Amino acid sequence: MATAPIESSTKRKRRRTSHLKLVPPTLELREQLREACERLAAKLDKRHPLTKDEMEQLARRLLEQEGQPEGYVGWTMVVLASAFWRDQVAAVPPSRRLFLLPHCLKHAEGCPADYDEFGLKCEDCGACSIADFRSVAEKMGYRVLVAEGSPVVLKIIVSGYVDAVIGVACLNVLEKAIDKILLAGIPCMAVPLLSSDCRNTSVDEPWVEQMLQLQSAGCQDKTHSYLPLMREASDLFSPAQIDALAPRRRGAPHLSEIGHDRLDQLDPIAATEAVAYDFLGRGGKYARPFITLAVWDALCRGRSGDTAEDTADKESPPEEPAVEDRDAVRRAAMAIEAFHKASLVHDDIEDDDAYRYSDPTLHRRYGIPTAINVGDYLIGLGYRLVSQDRERLGALRAADMLDILADAHLRLSEGQGAELVWRDARDKRLRPIDALKIYALKTAPAFEAALLTGARLAGPVGRLTEPLKEFARNLGIGFQIINDLKDWLGDIENKRSTGTDLLAGRPTLLWALACDALDEKSVQQLLALPESDAPAERRLAEARRLFLKADVFDKSLRLVDKHRARAEAAIGRIEHPELAHLLTYLLDTVWDRPDEQAFQPPDPVVIPLPIDAARTARR
Repeated sequence: MATAPIESSTKRKRRRTSHLKLVPPTLELREQLREACERLAAKLDKRHPLTKDEMEQLARRLLEQEGQPEGYVGWTMVVLASAFWRDQVAAVPPSRRLFLLPHCLKHAEGCPADYDEFGLKCEDCGACSIADFRSVAEKMGYRVLVAEGSPVVLKIIVSGYVDAVIGVACLNVLEKAIDKILLAGIPCMAVPLLSSDCRNTSVDEPWVEQMLQLQSAGCQDKTHSYLPLMREASDLFSPAQIDALAPRRRGAPHLSEIGHDRLDQLDPIAATEAVAYDFLGRGGKYARPFITLAVWDALCRGRSGDTAEDTADKESPPEEPAVEDRDAVRRAAMAIEAFHKASLVHDDIEDDDAYRYSDPTLHRRYGIPTAINVGDYLIGLGYRLVSQDRERLGALRAADMLDILADAHLRLSEGQGAELVWRDARDKRLRPIDALKIYALKTAPAFEAALLTGARLAGPVGRLTEPLKEFARNLGIGFQIINDLKDWLGDIENKRSTGTDLLAGRPTLLWALACDALDEKSVQQLLALPESDAPAERRLAEARRLFLKADVFDKSLRLVDKHRARAEAAIGRIEHPELAHLLTYLLDTVWDRPDEQAFQPPDPVVIPLPIDAARTARR
């Protein structure tokens, strides 16, 4: 089924969606709209997953045809997506499905169940529909999780335990949590709750029962999925895969076998290797190696037709084929992660961060000299992972890839150096343009290296070079702005509290925007905060007051949207549909844009912190 061109999500003004999350009030109407969604889904091209914008436009047209208001758009999108994936979910055995249930289906009063890191530990007491659904699902072989929007869901999927997801949730949760699963091309169905009250809610139980019982022998329609590549990127850093692709030269044992604090039991020369390999395989989302694998895969698939000439550099040999040696491609992706992990080790030292991946940072555990040395080792390992495959890659390609990595390494160091110069300066004023320049140097190069390395593995990069660089620049800047914003929401994964960047005196766009917008008296109050003797809670409350006064949160979010628009413009210059689709997917998944409401203060009345309460001494 052909559809009209999809409007970019950033070419229209961001708007609130609460008015689009109404649930059709009667079962009869819900059934009518579900049947309409199934008829529409049967006509759709299922080779690629629907984007959120595509689903919204289709839902709006369907509602218009059915004579229903736009308030049902969110609900219709969920039902349409479920109809799109129905046959593919049915083809997955129940033992390979994850069933997600919301805790708000329980009876709020008197529920005996407790929570753990995976959600509600249901007691199967029979007092609510959770126990009924769970009992049926578990008898069929489902894995069941009672939680909403939990980050553990995607980790379970990537880990290889399940191949499809069935969920029950309110429209607010579905909008935030299911998006990334659908965009990745993971078969997924959901039944929306009948309200979003978050207490003692209800659902169309027959719909859930029908969804659970779905089974078929097979499915002819197969939607392209990034899940295999996501799993491959994650599996690269399992101990077995690291040892297979990059054998230990010193024969160092796994630290998990002897304990992280028992380096004295090792040969001193092997100790660095043991710590470096352990850190390489610990934590993270492995977004950058996934990007390398996915770009290579997209271009190889794209070039199977008549599109190779679109990207070939006219001065490069047109016959140069894509790398087909999968291990060589994997080692290149592993090199990207080795460089990233090295930068994290050094960045943690420079910022004196306490935790990384919920564990103590390397310099806190082993001391600064050892951590610096491990970071240097990871840099050497990254270059070695590429250079050792020069025969498989070809000398010219290997040289090009090493040049890509070296250029990224140099610019990353320049960006980090600029940050350190600012941090140690007497004058802590910072212009927004300078903050963005630091971001372009410090954050974007890793994404650029991952993109260009994947493209070079597939052949000459040619005319893709500039749009990929432009895309990486804006992806990196937007990613860093979002990271700064999240610092004001806390960071569970790294045990980071709210506002740590400000307390540590690190330059951020938020700080720069405040310096640019506030009056001189307010700027002086802001400049005094990092070295103030006042309690951290009071300093953060004052900083939030000043940030709100300068409107920095809203301005930062608008800049995120601006850089997204620029990234989308770069995608528009790419003629390969497979690669363009991948880059759009990256925008929607690498960025997790916070909502404006998340930054509103719990109490608008804050007593300003006087300037004379701060230390005046400067380095």
